[in-house]
Amino acid sequence: MSVQVVFLKSAELDLKELKGYMVRNFGKDAWQASYAKIKDAVNTIGAFPLGGNVAEELDRLNLTQYRQVVSGMNRIIYEVRQEIIYLHIICDTRKDMKSLLTRRLLRIVST
Repeated sequence: MSVQVVFLKSAELDLKELKGYMVRNFGKDAWQASYAKIKDAVNTIGAFPLGGNVAEELDRLNLTQYRQVVSGMNRIIYEVRQEIIYLHIICDTRKDMKSLLTRRLLRIVST
């Protein structure tokens, strides 16, 4: 199966924020190691789009078209639509998903 992986603006912003946080608090080497794991996970998603599981928080909201993969201390939330994979969220596994989704919705509504 040949698929295209698309980083949405939200995922790009997540990566920028994650990079800044990691470099400030743990250094460039830690960021580079984490980023390498994220890239590997994205490649795996591209090769096996249905390999991720449905995130519990999203399943409770009946948003089962979204899947997640955990990469180190990060989780990647993505959506598979035919032959295109949309990366929506890249965040620390310790983040409260409900709060994150609420902030995202409020950001969309206010623009």
